[in-house]
Amino acid sequence: THRITHPKFGLEKEYLVHVEIGTTDVSDSAIYRLRNGVELEDGKTAPAEVSRMQEGVLRFVIHEGKNRQIRRMCEAVGHPVIRLVRTRIGPIMDKRLRPGQWRNLSHAEVKLLIESVTH
Repeated sequence: THRITHPKFGLEKEYLVHVEIGTTDVSDSAIYRLRNGVELEDGKTAPAEVSRMQEGVLRFVIHEGKNRQIRRMCEAVGHPVIRLVRTRIGPIMDKRLRPGQWRNLSHAEVKLLIESVTH
């Protein structure tokens, strides 16, 4: 668990983020700021992979995991989060799971996850 959650191991976490857009969609300059790190009260975030999926919907890939990081980053650029869904942790993703559902990992998935955090 420590290797999966601690930023020093660099495991990617991917999210689909629905944000408030007001009268305009998320600007290119806001996405630029998100990609290059945003200054928060506990320090600047590491650069994130951010792409616009559709109006008001962003895809984030981060390597660190500060408390409520994506929510705070989006708030800092003027687009509070409406809904946040983690879609992947490292190599593990399961699009069939609904919110609140869970399943046991297969032996192959456990092996992949271990390999991804033991550099």
